[in-house]
Amino acid sequence: MLEQSDRLSGQSVDMWPGRPYPLGATFVWHAYIPRIQPGQRYGYRVYGPHDPAKGHRCNPSKFLLDPYAKAISGQIDGDESLFSYRFADPTVFNDLDSRGHTMLSVVTTPYFDWGHDRPPQHQYHESIIYEMHVKGLTMTHPGIPEDVRGSYAAIGHPVIIDHLTSLGVTAIELLPVHQFVNDSHLVDRGLSNYWGYNTIGFLAPHNGYASGLDVSQQTTEFKAMVKSLHEADIEVILDVVYNHTAEGNELGPTIAFRGIDNAAYYRLVDGAKQHYYDTTGTGNSLLMRNPHVLQLIMDSLRYWVLEMHVDGFRFDLAATLARQFHEVDKLSAFFDIIQQDPVISQVKLIAEPWDLGDGGYQVGNFPPLWTEWNGKYRDTVRDFWRGEPASLAEFASRITGSSDLYEHSDRRPTASINFVVAHDGFTLRDLVSYNEKHNEANGEGGNDGESHNRSWNCGVEGETDDPAVNALRLRQQRNFITTMMVSQGVPMLAHGDELGRTQGGNNNVYAQDNEISWVHWDLDADRKDLLAFTSAAIGLRKAHPILRRRRFFAGDAAHGGLSELGDILWFKPDASEMDEADWNSGFARSLMVFLNGDAIPELDAVGRRITDDHFLLLFNAHTEPIRFTLPSAAYGQNWLVRLDTATGQVDPPNARPWRARSTHRVEAHSMMVLSTTVVPAAERAAAESRAQRATASAAKAPIQTPMPT
Repeated sequence: MLEQSDRLSGQSVDMWPGRPYPLGATFVWHAYIPRIQPGQRYGYRVYGPHDPAKGHRCNPSKFLLDPYAKAISGQIDGDESLFSYRFADPTVFNDLDSRGHTMLSVVTTPYFDWGHDRPPQHQYHESIIYEMHVKGLTMTHPGIPEDVRGSYAAIGHPVIIDHLTSLGVTAIELLPVHQFVNDSHLVDRGLSNYWGYNTIGFLAPHNGYASGLDVSQQTTEFKAMVKSLHEADIEVILDVVYNHTAEGNELGPTIAFRGIDNAAYYRLVDGAKQHYYDTTGTGNSLLMRNPHVLQLIMDSLRYWVLEMHVDGFRFDLAATLARQFHEVDKLSAFFDIIQQDPVISQVKLIAEPWDLGDGGYQVGNFPPLWTEWNGKYRDTVRDFWRGEPASLAEFASRITGSSDLYEHSDRRPTASINFVVAHDGFTLRDLVSYNEKHNEANGEGGNDGESHNRSWNCGVEGETDDPAVNALRLRQQRNFITTMMVSQGVPMLAHGDELGRTQGGNNNVYAQDNEISWVHWDLDADRKDLLAFTSAAIGLRKAHPILRRRRFFAGDAAHGGLSELGDILWFKPDASEMDEADWNSGFARSLMVFLNGDAIPELDAVGRRITDDHFLLLFNAHTEPIRFTLPSAAYGQNWLVRLDTATGQVDPPNARPWRARSTHRVEAHSMMVLSTTVVPAAERAAAESRAQRATASAAKAPIQTPMPT
């Protein structure tokens, strides 16, 4: 539907291929057209003022998409008719008809057999998110028929479902699947908008991910994918782009919103309304204080939840959505309507908490209900494992849930979406293989992509046959994966990182729909081992509530710990407790963390207090091995090694327990995870008392000197 606007003097709808129908207006432009069937294509022509200096850009020669279209066919082809100005002279009005060069709205059927579909409803603290691209994950998988690869049907295929379930993830986060536009300037260079952050249809699944030829099949195919994932107990989260549209700035094409009511949909520059106010780096930003823009976004969100059965959303450049005027405002209308909405307030809401405008970096500043991609977690964990000086104190804060960012707004550790790698940047393997970006294939002279990646190539730039370097790189990948799985908050993996995926050092594959960006499934022994290790690390996290608490740590007994040991303690490698000087040391790169499984301030489903094993986390980011001494028997008498990133071992069979106060070597650039069963307090006290008596007795015993024979 189209909202009424005083700036529009009249409209008509043009049914492909020919007949026009006038629309009436009673707050909503509308018409009844009999005998319309699913698959019917249509578009709008809008008659109104064309006065760019005042923000008006109506042009009835442009065949426009319906902003509420449930499906869209075709793509734009870059023809001059799509633009409201002539290429030879941008001041000249362009009245060329764009029909035949643009995309078309499609009537869909609302019917689908959902059967007994129910959302999995994993709570945040139970979640392991897997960020993925519909096409990138499936294009080379040998178990998927070639004519299905790269589609919604491929994601729902049993081999992909099996991979996700065996890996242990609870949710997939799909890169944009709203209908998006392939930029003409990329197509002209033999590239495409691979990531899809260029939305034009907020209610339509992208037609390029449908495996069939039917113009409306993408809707039912998407629903079938969701149904299959739900049957496997996997949630579906969509990466949504409501901050801008694919129409770009004043030099962009007229596809939908610009030709319907430009000044209502877009933020324009005060005093120069022929220009667009852009905080997204894409040419335009949606006008979030307009009630009809907010209504479109909310209608879109509800549609994807109620009709398409998705389980949550990750909001691209979410700071822009909070800009009613110029500043980012967490009391903005956008947050208000999300908060009060009975549907959207109940699903997972994840913010990318920044944009490119002034004051746009807003990590930690989103309101309750919201979780956030924690960019500070990413940066700090990368710095720690590459050996950056003075990173230890912040590393400790990040792995315990970033209370400095989220506790002030009464949020929990689960407000932090912990990630080291996402689609935008190096893959995990490339993070440990390249110091510099290698984006030559993008054709932008290396000027695109982030230049400060906090990466470390382990001594050699790019691929190498050196076994020592490759072993170190595998160790570093295991370090990052294990760190995420023992950190408080919600871990997020990027697709293929469990398989050692590489992009050849390209850290900006937004335009690379090819072998550079696709996941490859021909696994050698190292990649198979990495997959098994990742699955085991996820399994360990899922089995132990101490690794995924719902509340922040209190610190120690004096600050509210539930036992005399406190809920968390920090040790140096010699088992002495960390002090302020240790935390502030610029060269400290090692740490031992005790997690008390008997001090979890949470109840299970039937109201019993949750208990778990105790854990020790041993971190060594030094360039040399370090000997760690375990703490006294008060913390646990016998410890089992659960994960060792140096060797890649998981629960090594027949391994002898490590005794309290024993000393062990932890290899350079590695970490170990140990656990012990919780011993009741009385039993612990008795054991400690026996140990003290034995020590005292040994000290008093006379020295026995052997007699000569």
